Amino acid sequence: MKAKGKGLQGLTSQLKDHLIHQALERRARRVDKEAAQPGPTGLADALSGHDPAIPERCYRLALHPNYQKLRIVKEGAANLGIPNPYFRVHQGIAGRTTRIDGHDYLNFSGYDYLGLSGHPEIRAAAKAAIDRYGTSVSASRLVSGERPIHRELEAALAESHGVEDCVVFVSGHATNVTAVGYLFGPKDLIVHDTLIHNSALQGIQLSGARRLSFPHNDWAALDALLTEHRRRYECVVIMIEGLYSMDGDFPDLPRFVEIKQRHHCFLMVDEAHSFGVMGPRGFGLADHFGMDGRDVDIWMGTLSKAMASCGGYIAGEAALIEHLKLAAPGFVYSVGMTPAAAGAALASLRILQAEPERAERLRARARLFLNSAKAEGIDTGRSEGLSIIPAITGSSIRAGRLVQALFERGINVAPILYPAVEEKAARLRFFIGCEHSEADVLQAVAALAEEYRRL
Repeated sequence: MKAKGKGLQGLTSQLKDHLIHQALERRARRVDKEAAQPGPTGLADALSGHDPAIPERCYRLALHPNYQKLRIVKEGAANLGIPNPYFRVHQGIAGRTTRIDGHDYLNFSGYDYLGLSGHPEIRAAAKAAIDRYGTSVSASRLVSGERPIHRELEAALAESHGVEDCVVFVSGHATNVTAVGYLFGPKDLIVHDTLIHNSALQGIQLSGARRLSFPHNDWAALDALLTEHRRRYECVVIMIEGLYSMDGDFPDLPRFVEIKQRHHCFLMVDEAHSFGVMGPRGFGLADHFGMDGRDVDIWMGTLSKAMASCGGYIAGEAALIEHLKLAAPGFVYSVGMTPAAAGAALASLRILQAEPERAERLRARARLFLNSAKAEGIDTGRSEGLSIIPAITGSSIRAGRLVQALFERGINVAPILYPAVEEKAARLRFFIGCEHSEADVLQAVAALAEEYRRL
């Protein structure tokens, strides 16, 4: 009985974490089980106005099962003394450094790969666009929201990818959702890398096409899958990323192009994290491999990473772009991109074209981070050292504790926790920018290694 009174006292921190994690899992399973059960019944419910056939969780948002599971995770973190690492308020431009709650931090939690967010030329371009066109175009571009700056940006992006045309959307996530969701349907098959982004999965679900995945970057497995399934469908689309946002590695593009040609498929590449980073000019995956942009049917990208703006785009042949501009719901029924966002993206792209050394410097800093972290015994997974480097902890609890320990040492980095990744793949994710100095990198790795070993 005395042992029971001790609770968790006397246990190792690892065992405490394990027991609390198990308790949280049991509670989450109970929420799932209760969500599947019929609602309460009885006279009291009838008198109180409850309909026993309709559980309260079906009409009270505070009782929604998914929200309840989120509360369980939040409670568990609080019980472990781990502060919430999300929604920290940055009190200025968050680039190489940032200011949070009046304190300065070395920042590795943003996508400002080329150091252009807050760049004087970018700010001036955004302000000039506002002065000329206002803060909003106030309509769908199809109706009356078209502005010259939209077309200038699209032409510049198409040229950078080596294709005929381009269309920009107001949201990167929505770009994948609306383009994939509109272009393909129930008679089609979409085959994707198992680590493809959530936006692509949402688009596939919206399309109604059949979805099959292949092991990460395994072009041979894709080839075998298409050999078995291709002839059962009309359109077949292969979806991959230029640089995978969780792991920081990339596909063998020539292999995927050869496979798509042999099986008569479309190939779509999500360049959200590779454009502005990869290749001698910083123009992305095709630039890295020295390939013709027309070898890929659909290029997708975002403007919120290297391009220091907001929104997304699809680039490809003229027929594809005309089709999307005339009929894709996320374009036709959405307001056009704001002048400021278009102006900032266009100015960023022009700086990239004029200063490819920014991408080169970024890659050099990332390689230094990766090599230094590996030398310290940190598990960096599959990262190629281009801009994204994970530090895999194998536990969401350990990741949360490591983030807080680094924060207390003046380093801001975000954790990636279950269910965004498998629990055993929980990690910290470092985004490297060209403005980070060698000293910044070495300081961060030294602190990371010290705290990593303590866990």
